[in-house]
Amino acid sequence: MRNVSALFLCFVFALAPAFGADEPKAAVQTLDTPRSFPTITSQEQWQERSRAIREQILVSSGLWPMPAKTPLQPVISGRIERDGYSVEKVYFQSWPGFYLAGNLYRPLGKGAGPFPAILNAHGHWDHGRLEDTDLCSNPGRCINFAKQGMIAFAYDMVGYNDTSFSDLPPSESFSKKHHSFAADDPSAMLWSVTLMGLQTWDSLRALDFLASLPAVDKTRMALTGASGGGTQTMILGAIDDRLAAQAPVVMVSHTMQGGCLCENMPGLRVEYSNMEIAAAAAPRPQILVSDTKDWTKTTLSVEGPAIEHIYQFFQATEKLRYVCFDFVHNYNQTSRQAVYQWFDKWLLHKADQPVAEQPFQKEPDQDLLAFPDGKLPPDAVSQKDLIARLIKMHRDQLDGISPTNDLSLDSYKWIMEPAWARTLQLNWPTKARISPGNMIHVTDSKKEGHFSEDLEVARPDEDERIKLVHFTPVKSTSTTHPDLMVLADAEGKAHFIDNAGEPIGLARLFLDQGLDVVVAADAGRAANPDQKSIFFCTYNRTRLQERVRDLVSICEGVRNSYFAVGRRIVLCGHGRAGLWSVLAAPAADAVVADCGQLDVSQDQILLEPDLFCPGLRNIDTFAGAAILAAPHPLILHNVAQTFPTAGLRASFSASQDEKLLTVESRFLPDEEIVADVLALDKSTDSAPAAKTAH
Repeated sequence: MRNVSALFLCFVFALAPAFGADEPKAAVQTLDTPRSFPTITSQEQWQERSRAIREQILVSSGLWPMPAKTPLQPVISGRIERDGYSVEKVYFQSWPGFYLAGNLYRPLGKGAGPFPAILNAHGHWDHGRLEDTDLCSNPGRCINFAKQGMIAFAYDMVGYNDTSFSDLPPSESFSKKHHSFAADDPSAMLWSVTLMGLQTWDSLRALDFLASLPAVDKTRMALTGASGGGTQTMILGAIDDRLAAQAPVVMVSHTMQGGCLCENMPGLRVEYSNMEIAAAAAPRPQILVSDTKDWTKTTLSVEGPAIEHIYQFFQATEKLRYVCFDFVHNYNQTSRQAVYQWFDKWLLHKADQPVAEQPFQKEPDQDLLAFPDGKLPPDAVSQKDLIARLIKMHRDQLDGISPTNDLSLDSYKWIMEPAWARTLQLNWPTKARISPGNMIHVTDSKKEGHFSEDLEVARPDEDERIKLVHFTPVKSTSTTHPDLMVLADAEGKAHFIDNAGEPIGLARLFLDQGLDVVVAADAGRAANPDQKSIFFCTYNRTRLQERVRDLVSICEGVRNSYFAVGRRIVLCGHGRAGLWSVLAAPAADAVVADCGQLDVSQDQILLEPDLFCPGLRNIDTFAGAAILAAPHPLILHNVAQTFPTAGLRASFSASQDEKLLTVESRFLPDEEIVADVLALDKSTDSAPAAKTAH
């Protein structure tokens, strides 16, 4: 029996907010890098950012677009009745053949309902959902919810208690099983298949299970959990509007963001922190529970006031509470009682007053485990099988949205544009747009036949700038030929500018034809050797993401410059920058790309330092970005036989602009590239016909 008293340190509703003073961004961010809450000045601004946070979570989880939900086929058994509640064993299939298990606690003696329902995530306690210690008792919490008149479902994290895989020995530790799924598997990451993604899906399906119960009031469902369970609470709270209240415990922090693979997935926190993820639930009733001995110790002065600022925009500060207790990392009786009071107020509509925890007795593990002998159902999947099934599901999704006409092309773009932006970490479209004042004139000179100037593009709220060289022909023909060329190479400007600063090669040829030329001068940072690690790419961009983002920013900056008004931006990528240019295509008006004869059908190619990008497969690899840009002219050359062009051809055909697509297996010489670009300006009818050298 548990009935532990503890010291209540402090309980606040509002303090002076500490937010908006941006922390300097570290060159390499980690899960411990301090974060600041962004300066938000309006409800509309926050709603736009909140939408982006939701999209980022779904894209990072591999849940954009949302997969079809297969039948859960729940099995409920082993009912035990106690004073004021019952408890049962549950398992169901979150994916076909993957069994998610838990315990269902229901009120007794309080009528037939409907009742509020609380989803309970357990976190990284030694005994998972069956943890029953002074620091944390998941059964005790659920028993008390049931005695108060609420249904409670405690469900497993992946690898804990009953929820495992057919290829893992039952005797293996929970921690080892938990950390083994897709553990830093970069090939799986190409499809956004990760442990955190699977666990997020399990949370969604666990809520589906609760909502399916006849006695559950679907308008009064909530979620709580501590530590890793607090992460699950924040994540589900940001993406599922069915929740009526939430209580993340000892996890919302501006410093440590989550130390387990199940709390990290690619791209999740490049731009966002747990503070913002928790705030994305506003104005839903939410209580933040913290303690004085871990990373949540500043909740009263930092995290709580920052999130409260968001609730103020909704005139809903009464729906946020943040408390701090003088303990170590916990979900103990004192913390639970704060949550009981909060849920009683918002779900049972009782007076806002303290709720004392009732004594409880946890049942023996054998009576709570769905598979006490460790034997899973015969059709249970292995880890390898589930990964393969998830990848096939993503392939089928892409096939299902492949455009065949104008309507399906519009639908494809509606689905794929957010996926493209979040996968490549672009902050598209608002953050990527560069105002005219950010195009900075550095130096200029007049040489034979042309002017040149060094320029820099600055992104909003960032110190780092992108260096460019702009060449203008002395006798510009911009009134007759409106194209402006942006040239990029993986090694920077050396391919287009000699040591004396003179344009060479393609840059010289375009200048001779009277076109302005902008050369991306920087080679960018080398790929970080850890970029394929979950703990790197959750917080940082890979080299490919950095370079594509630079090209998008260059196109937007040039578009807003004094010399590009009304002109078409043609992005031309050489070498590895060719494929980067394809991914940046939606930011340009036309693209010429050297595809390097790469067999991008092979995952091993996409794991190379210049090409690795988690989730890239889920945006149709390189084809998705090009389809988003359709029907803007696209010239692909040096294309391998295995390069996926069927979707591209279909999309240009759907918009009746087949002649604006050029696909060449051979490498085009500079002179031919110039001729093809010049031909684009004549008319749609006279643009280069789609070439089919394959």
